[in-house]
Amino acid sequence: MSDSFAVATPRLAVSLAPNHPSGLRLKNPVMPASGTFGYGTEYAKLLDVKELGAVVSKAVTLHPRDGNPQPRIAETPSGMLNAIGLQNVGVEAVVRDKCPIWAKWSVPVIANVAGFSVGDYVAVVERLNDAPGVAAIELNISCPNVQNEGEPFGLACETAAEVTATVREVCDLPLIVKLSPNVTRIVDIAAAVVEAGADALSLINTIPGMVIDLRTRRPYLANRTGGLSGPAIRPIAVRMVYDVARALAAQVAAAGRDQR
Repeated sequence: MSDSFAVATPRLAVSLAPNHPSGLRLKNPVMPASGTFGYGTEYAKLLDVKELGAVVSKAVTLHPRDGNPQPRIAETPSGMLNAIGLQNVGVEAVVRDKCPIWAKWSVPVIANVAGFSVGDYVAVVERLNDAPGVAAIELNISCPNVQNEGEPFGLACETAAEVTATVREVCDLPLIVKLSPNVTRIVDIAAAVVEAGADALSLINTIPGMVIDLRTRRPYLANRTGGLSGPAIRPIAVRMVYDVARALAAQVAAAGRDQR
């Protein structure tokens, strides 16, 4: 690490969960999005993870998942589609093999958690709550709820709040909820999960898209659709972050006036 970077670091420090008892203080705001950085160990030869503000793991589910069949990545103008399908080793392997490594790092690790029922989320978070090396939990509520005809948890205030509140009961760590952009009013979803106990919000998840193979005249991805990420969605993300931050700040200010 260069001297100039070391000097600048205190100015870049940020607290992601200032109201949580243990807090979640990062020495800088640079952190990879979940799913893009594996478990952090895969990039050890390319990057010193200690230079990051935090590491966010790929999604962790209750049981191991092989993910979707190939092809599951497609390049698009100004971005890419992915339909990985939450491939991961499962929570038991994460606790056994990854957490001991994370515990040795000086950078906080945020474990992204995915599930297909409220019970799935609870079981995974309970397992990670006391695991060494896990500094916070990030809930991926874009997963399909198998108990509600497969509609993702994050598309309705009620289901988003339900999974947040239920996980909050078993989670002592800072709790971050990752919101889906595929809603009419994301500020309503944001307010619902904050009211349900979220310490922080993560915006945004990918946007559904499709690529057609002109030779076969069929969708290129085996899953047919995938999540669009990359520069193409950045303006959408910036707008949603702005809207949510402004709306929640106004709510906090109004609550303070009411208390006076």
